[in-house]
Amino acid sequence: MSAATPTASTPDATSPAATSTLEPSSSSNAVDRLVVEYLRARGHTTPEQLSDLLSGDDKGKKPETTIPADELLKKIAVHAGGSQPGQNTLKSASVMQEIASGSSSNIQNLISSIGPVGAEEILSLDPTDKQEGFRELESWVEGSLDMYRPEFRPILFPIFCHFYLDLVQYGFKDAASEFFETFSTPLEAQHSATLHRLSTMRLPSHVQGDEQAQRFRNEKYTVRMSRSGFGLLVGWLTEGVGGEAPGAGEGFSGEKGKRGRAAVMRVVNNHLRFDVTAVSTTAVSPTAWEESTGLLSSLIPQTQGAMTNPQAFNTAKGELKLGPMPMSEELQTETEKSLREQAMLDRDPAAQYDVHSIRPAPVTGVVAPTAGDLLPHPATFKSADIRREVEKVRDARKRIRLDPSALSSVDLNTPQGAAARQRALPSICAYTLQDVPEGTPCCTFSEDTSLMAAGFEESYIRLWSLKGESLNGMKTDFQLSAIRDSSSLGKIREKGGPSSRKLIGHSGPVYSLSFDPLNGSASPPRYLLSASADATARLWSLDTMTNVVAYRGHQNPVWDVDWSPMGIYFATASRDRTARLWSTDRTSTLRVYAGHLSDVDCVRFHPNSLYLATGSSDWTARLWDVQKGSSVRVFIGHQDIVSTLAFSPDGRYLATAGEDLAINLWDLGSGRRIKKLTGHTASIYSLAFSAESSMLLSGGADWTVRCWDVKSSGGLPEKPRTNGLVNGNGASRDHAKDNTPENIETTDLLSTFPTKRTPIVKVHFTPRNLCLVAGPYLSPPAR
Repeated sequence: MSAATPTASTPDATSPAATSTLEPSSSSNAVDRLVVEYLRARGHTTPEQLSDLLSGDDKGKKPETTIPADELLKKIAVHAGGSQPGQNTLKSASVMQEIASGSSSNIQNLISSIGPVGAEEILSLDPTDKQEGFRELESWVEGSLDMYRPEFRPILFPIFCHFYLDLVQYGFKDAASEFFETFSTPLEAQHSATLHRLSTMRLPSHVQGDEQAQRFRNEKYTVRMSRSGFGLLVGWLTEGVGGEAPGAGEGFSGEKGKRGRAAVMRVVNNHLRFDVTAVSTTAVSPTAWEESTGLLSSLIPQTQGAMTNPQAFNTAKGELKLGPMPMSEELQTETEKSLREQAMLDRDPAAQYDVHSIRPAPVTGVVAPTAGDLLPHPATFKSADIRREVEKVRDARKRIRLDPSALSSVDLNTPQGAAARQRALPSICAYTLQDVPEGTPCCTFSEDTSLMAAGFEESYIRLWSLKGESLNGMKTDFQLSAIRDSSSLGKIREKGGPSSRKLIGHSGPVYSLSFDPLNGSASPPRYLLSASADATARLWSLDTMTNVVAYRGHQNPVWDVDWSPMGIYFATASRDRTARLWSTDRTSTLRVYAGHLSDVDCVRFHPNSLYLATGSSDWTARLWDVQKGSSVRVFIGHQDIVSTLAFSPDGRYLATAGEDLAINLWDLGSGRRIKKLTGHTASIYSLAFSAESSMLLSGGADWTVRCWDVKSSGGLPEKPRTNGLVNGNGASRDHAKDNTPENIETTDLLSTFPTKRTPIVKVHFTPRNLCLVAGPYLSPPAR
């Protein structure tokens, strides 16, 4: 439910009781009534103001002041175009001449856009009102009760952004810098990318030309609140009542406090929209208030009517088919036959039960797709498909069973706890890249764990054999007529090659790599895909160690690439705000998935290939119907760039993470967030689910690998209390630092594996639940 915000926007905001006396009497004529309503709309709310204006009395009227011409030039010089960062506009003769003559187009645009604000208000604006208003708002939020503080915190970011943009827009460059340095620190954990972008805006022309700044100006920022919390906010805005941080001094009263609250109220009235829920504050998780907040009107795909609630959009899209990919009867029969033959050769009586693993029981409540729902694929299967399915069954049989729930009821410091830890946590093998010149490379592992590839800023790809075997390509001095069969093909292969090869072909940094999944874990892959800043994706043959195809279509750098589980199709994500579907046998795009408002940073296929997930710099993730090209789910809950995502192998969950240091776990069926996982202290680069979908692994720039329990309820740890006080003491003064959820590890964090100085850029679970991670070692800075 949406609630209207308070309409008072003047420093002397009054209570409803006071404004009720302003209604014109029954004997007033229509003209007087219209005059009174007009004066009230212009901010003259008290009876004394109205009587003075209607009677023409000049008592108490401030004397008119005239601003000298040179002072006026100084105030509006900052709005002139052509100034460079660090340039003193007042010393530029050409710019000052433009201003004096009134020929500057930027000044003309400024004057025409002043509108209802008024030039007098801009020239007489006191920038300290915004600093005082935000300081008081922050004190009120952090001084509120523990149950309300997570609910009130999301309002700080949009008000901070609007205050900063106002100061820049009105030409208060120094005041804007001081405001940013003073109040941005508590917000950096969740909004680092946005704050960095704001810090680069120093002139009004920057604000007018920046798309994100204009979105803040033209769209309303949605904030979720409970009915009781919204009432407390209105009470503070109008009367200055409510919580106060300990030691805040004289509180929120006085003329200075009124002006500060009035500045906050103007932003609340003009730029915020409150989604007020009837649910009690205590019934909502502290991390759930930020879900479905932000500039939602442009983030939610518009179908028939305007939607500002992502849940309404997700519900309108209906049910999804999230079951496993169907297998043809012929392939199932051949796989069962191969398993029986292998069991007889191995003389393993237990292997006869492997046949039943081919036909898994349907999951209750999950709709399975049919063969007709899949993308076009070959009607027949190959021997490689049989080997892949056979190996899947063997992997399932020999898989390490990870049981995170075993850690919930034991003391890890006891021998029983150590045994439970071995059952619950995976074994992790870390590959560290030494002497990486610059930038963070991208890495990936093949499904059979025989190969590892890394892409670098220097535009090349390095391939390693993790088994130490030779990586042999084809000789270049041979005749095609000499190739008649597989034996003659083997004769032209290089002998005794190195265990590492360099692939050269891109003309820009390589950002993403993906091995083809056709052979699964049965044998090494034959192809590798790469994405680069040169706006291309390239297909590499691992038989010849050469580039086979370059796929061109994106107009900007390609950030990510991912193979479909079917192995025929792949998807790319680009800075041009689109994701694209490709087929390996065509160089043209098959589908374009457009709708994100900023870079599409990551892309992943659903395990059944029917859906495609994308994460973007617009803080959202989306789920697309691969064939139709339409968005079927939108996930809003992050507070910064979504840089990585992963599907659970059972196809029911999506994990997203990014620059806000949080991992969100989503239910694909309903589109709702299940829980928020916090604990990382720097950007998160990679996510991976275990084979049973019970554990999630994450790696990031904080040089750690973290294991999370997917099935547990999660949430923030409870604070120990003694006699009603936290830790036996009074409330902490620095609430923003001590009590923010981002600085607390949630209870579903099972374990943290630190490295010395290696940011983890890739985490990977093998089909048998061994974990592989990789990253570059960062040398300590020279002293």
